Amino acid sequence: MALVAGARADDHVLVLGRMSDDPKAHYEQLRPLLDYVVPRMRSVGITEGQILMARDAAQMTSYLRRGRVDWVTETAASAMLFERRAAARALLLTERSGVSRYRTLFFVRDDSPIRSLDDMRGRSVAFQRRASTSAYFVPAHELLARGLRLEVLLSPKDVPPADSVGYLFGRSENNLSHWVHKRLVDAAAMSNLDWARPDAVPDSLRDDLRIVHETPAFPRALEMVRGDLDPAVAARLREVLLEASADPGARTALQHFFGTTRFIELGADDEAGLDFMRDVVERVSQDVE
Repeated sequence: MALVAGARADDHVLVLGRMSDDPKAHYEQLRPLLDYVVPRMRSVGITEGQILMARDAAQMTSYLRRGRVDWVTETAASAMLFERRAAARALLLTERSGVSRYRTLFFVRDDSPIRSLDDMRGRSVAFQRRASTSAYFVPAHELLARGLRLEVLLSPKDVPPADSVGYLFGRSENNLSHWVHKRLVDAAAMSNLDWARPDAVPDSLRDDLRIVHETPAFPRALEMVRGDLDPAVAARLREVLLEASADPGARTALQHFFGTTRFIELGADDEAGLDFMRDVVERVSQDVE
C-alpha cells in the first residue's frame, strides 16, 4: 500500500517529542502523561506511545517535517519556530502551576544609571539560553524593536560596540542575577515567574537589583502537532488532554508533565499572543540568528 506524504508504516504509534539537554530527566517527565493518553486513543487507531528527544530546534524541525514526531510540548517561541519551519499546528495552550501566561523582566543593579531599554546602547545584557522564550527571544525582540543592534560577546569581559547592545548567555537564572550583581553585565532578562524564585534571585541580592522594563504577557507553553497528522488523531488528542484536568487519575501524570495543571483551548487573546510571538521569532531569526 502506498503511503501518503508524512505517513508512517507505524501509524498506530503516537510519538511525543521534546527538545532536551537532559533526556533522562525529561523522559521521566513525559512518559506518565503519554501512558495516560495512549489507552484513550484506541478509537483512532493509536495503541502505542513513544518518546523522541531532539538536541535542538533544528533537529526537532527535521523530525516534524519527516513525520517522526506527532506531538511536541514547548514554550511559545520554539512552538512558533516549528510552525514557521515545519508547518506544525498549535493544538492547545498549556497551563503550568496555574499559570498560562507570563512576562519578561529586564533588571539592573539598583545603582545603575540605566532607567529604560533606551539606555542600553553600548551596554551588555545576559540572556539565559538560545531556546528560551522569556529569557532570549522576547527580550531580544524588545531591544530590536527600539532600533538597538545586538552583537554577541565572547565573555562577560568583552566590551560591546558603542552603537549596539552586547549579549551573551548565562545558562541559569541564578547566574543572570549574580552576573548583574557583580557588574559582569549591565542587565539581564528573565520571566516574572523566575524573578520570584529565591533559587533564581536570592534574597541576599534582590534589594540590590531593580526592574527597568516589563513586557506584556504572552502564552507560557503550547502543545503542537505536526501539520499532516491525521485530523482524527489530532482531534482525539485534543479531547483527551482537555478532559485530563477533571480526571483524578491524570493528576500525577500532569504534575510530572512540567507541573501542568490543565490544557486550555486557544481563544482570541491567545491568538493575538501567538501573532506577537510569530513576529518575535521572525525578527530575532532574521536580525540576530
